[in-house]
Amino acid sequence: MKLAVIKGDGIGPEVVNQAVKVIGVISKKYKCNFQYQEVLMGGAAIDETGVPLPDETIEICKNSDAVLLGAVGGPKWDKISRNLRPEAGLLQIRRQLGVFANLRPAIMFPQLKSASPLKEEILGNNLDLMIVRELTGGIYFGEKNREDIECGKKAWDIMGYSTPEISRIAKVAFEIAQKRNKKITLVDKSNVLENSRLWREVVSEIAKEYPHIDLDYMYVDNAAMQLIRNPNQFDVILTGNMFGDILSDEASMLTGSLGMLASASVGENKIGLYEPIHGSAPDIAGQDKANPIAAIMSVAMMLRYSFDMEEAAKDIENAISKVLDKGYRTVDIMGDGMIEVGTEKMGELISEKI
Repeated sequence: MKLAVIKGDGIGPEVVNQAVKVIGVISKKYKCNFQYQEVLMGGAAIDETGVPLPDETIEICKNSDAVLLGAVGGPKWDKISRNLRPEAGLLQIRRQLGVFANLRPAIMFPQLKSASPLKEEILGNNLDLMIVRELTGGIYFGEKNREDIECGKKAWDIMGYSTPEISRIAKVAFEIAQKRNKKITLVDKSNVLENSRLWREVVSEIAKEYPHIDLDYMYVDNAAMQLIRNPNQFDVILTGNMFGDILSDEASMLTGSLGMLASASVGENKIGLYEPIHGSAPDIAGQDKANPIAAIMSVAMMLRYSFDMEEAAKDIENAISKVLDKGYRTVDIMGDGMIEVGTEKMGELISEKI
């Protein structure tokens, strides 16, 4: 099984090293062979090649079965032109691989309830929701420009979606809902956006193919509030690129730390892109402080969605739970009476439990 590994910038290499360590343990346990090749993207690629996504990286990723990514970007590259910034490489690799569906689970490990900013009575005992975000369309990929006007400047970004784009992401959400609690909430702004009205029309038609799935609708401002007020009312949240970007970060904080959550980006060509949802955190890079659990959970998602290795994915999740049971924590999820460990030690502990 061929993997392309993009360590990226900041804490990316540190957390990916621990994820690769876990892949090695799974390889031995299940007697399977993962062959991986490290490639450049983001700031590291800019420094070495002058572009955020070299052609060689694209080619190797397209010839892999899955791509494991750390994090890209940082203040070092903030002042270069927009099309050469590290984030441009991330947008481009998603487009090149055709990964239009971003799956972002927000799962609360019971051991980390105290790390959440929400009260325990709001969190409940089984917080587990999935955000399905359209990834390659909408305002991030639409026409953008600025012009001089009499009183200064004017800038615009166009949000556009077609029926096929909405239809394919909706089908991903319905298929996932079938394996969960059979409920989807479409989040939009259809009271003011024509774009969102099309989303409602298309998703409502797709819903007829899944009569056993409960579909409801919610405006994005209300959804942002309801995630804090009563997150357990949600199972699968389906939404567009910009709304999904914002809501998934909000949902991640329900669990206590961005360092806990993974994501999968999948499409029609079966090459999945797996990455933690946190950023490159350059302020703690190289200090052995980063939480590698999100990157390791990304490996679990990779095993589940790209390689149909459900048992191995559960092994990883169970190992993380056991390590947390023992009181081990990285600094971002520390609590009273817990044992603080660094990035590398956390990876070692999880690998041992597997």
